[in-house]
Amino acid sequence: MIVVLAGGVGAAKFLQGLTRVVRDEELVIVANIGDDVEFFGLHISPDLDTLMYALAGLVDEEKGWGLRGDSFNFLQMIEDYGYEAWFRVGDKDLATHILRTHLLQGGYSLSEVTRKFCNDLQVRQVILPVTDDSVRTRVETDDGLLDFQEYFVKRRFEANVRNILFEGSESARPNPEVLEAIGRSRGIIFAPSNPIVSIGCILSIRGVREALKESEVRKVAITPLIAGKPVRGPADRMMRGLGMESSAFGVAVVYRGLIDSLIIDEQDSNLKDRIEGLGIQAVTTNTLMTTLESKIMLAEIALKALKG
Repeated sequence: MIVVLAGGVGAAKFLQGLTRVVRDEELVIVANIGDDVEFFGLHISPDLDTLMYALAGLVDEEKGWGLRGDSFNFLQMIEDYGYEAWFRVGDKDLATHILRTHLLQGGYSLSEVTRKFCNDLQVRQVILPVTDDSVRTRVETDDGLLDFQEYFVKRRFEANVRNILFEGSESARPNPEVLEAIGRSRGIIFAPSNPIVSIGCILSIRGVREALKESEVRKVAITPLIAGKPVRGPADRMMRGLGMESSAFGVAVVYRGLIDSLIIDEQDSNLKDRIEGLGIQAVTTNTLMTTLESKIMLAEIALKALKG
């Protein structure tokens, strides 16, 4: 079994390649839930949905999230009533959020809802929320403490970051299936997701970091940064705001003590020696996933790195 720690868009692209070369029953995906948000009373799990839609073949490939061919009449009506609709929820996507909220209010856990949705959409891989408890990523900025989605979507990550908080992580119980999967795995991959918030939230849950350290299998991470910039999202701004180097080396520092290898882009080959000075093997390749072929190639390189 291979365990993948995953955020949203970058992880989903990588998994589209990995699922072509790893059998469905051999893959367990541990997902970030810190980005979850309440929108007009609806429970939205952006990373879970992006992973699910991508593996179901339904994702909007151009945006990287949401459902292909979706419309936004619901949001337009919200705006016609005079309310802000800064969080982009499509009409078909809305069905997922309504049903999730209904099921959660009916006593289902987030894991149970996710399993049901995956079964209904014929997603054959296992997707596990890292916890069924409420954990929310908050971003401390010069403008005050912001919910992650307000920082990321509404303010387009323009506010200066001072600190990242995972509210509720201290008391959150890890999903027991996650710990079991880590313990039984033959390799662990940190997907090309934001190391500060996406993977950071997963690692903040009590017992997960410890389980990773105790596992004797090889662990490989893929940096989401190319030449110091993320393909998408605010990882570079967050790292700089927290006093870190915004580079593949900075990612290696975040993961030091947890991984054996870091896959970096060819444009960052000059960082190889510095990364290996941390005791982490640096593997250089093209990490930009623009085609299915490039996604498969990156997945194969990650699998090779797991073998040492």
